[in-house]
Order: sequence, then C-alpha cells, then structure tokens
Amino acid sequence: MEEVYPIMKTFSMLLVAAFLFIAPVFAHHGDAGRYEDNVVVMSGTVVELQFTDPHAVIVLDVVDDKGQTVRWQAELGGRGALSRTGWTKNTLKPGDKITMTGRKVKSGAPYMNLTDRSNVVLSDSGKELFKTDNYGTEVRKRPAAQLNQ
Repeated sequence: MEEVYPIMKTFSMLLVAAFLFIAPVFAHHGDAGRYEDNVVVMSGTVVELQFTDPHAVIVLDVVDDKGQTVRWQAELGGRGALSRTGWTKNTLKPGDKITMTGRKVKSGAPYMNLTDRSNVVLSDSGKELFKTDNYGTEVRKRPAAQLNQ
C-alpha cells in the first residue's frame, strides 16, 4: 500500500496541474447572438479605462437623443493584446472625448463590443487609437457570422 500512495499523490498533482492549465481555455465565452450585427458610431466622454484581462473596458458618458447622459461600457480585447498595439493604462484618460464604432448588445443595455469591425478615435484630434483588422469592411471576425449575411 505504501508504494501506491506516492503514485496516487503524483497522479493527483498532475491532474490538478493539467486542470489549472486547461481551465482558462474553456473559460472564454463566445458572443454568438449577444450583439447586433450592424455597427454603430457613438461619441462620448471617457470616465475610466479598465485596463484588465480578459477584456479591457472603456467606461464613458454618452448623451442620448433625449439629451440625457447615459453611462456606457465598451468591451475591447484584453490588456495583453492591447499592450502589443501600444496601449497602456494611460492611453485613455478621464475627460477624453472619443468616437467609437462597434456593435451594441441586443438586450438594449448601454454596452458595446469593440472586437469586430470596430475602431476608437480621439474626437478632438482625429487620432485613431484602435482599429480591428476588419474595420470598414463587411467581413465578420467569426466565420459563422458570415452565414447570416
């Protein structure tokens, strides 16, 4: 029995290590059906940039058609991916005026996705801070979305 215990202990530790390595792969979610297919353009004032993983979030105030200020959130890729394009936690600062193109969530909540056919521009200078590879095209990020055209 003493010989079995080290083998079981080693197997258990390998199993835990494998789970810790594989779990993040399954943790990511798809957005099938969550967002409108058409992109919209929206301008607002940055409240905060949450420079985090798995998704960074721009929090901004947008004035709606009725003149009311609505607090929106816009989801980007993660901190790692944004860092590789030159973004830092200081790329957007509170008070910055931005214009962004993205897809609104279907539920009607003030939430937007900026990972497909999207961009972010500083409104005052026109400087483009972010652009997806497929911005300005009708090519969807996910091939399955192509079927619904």
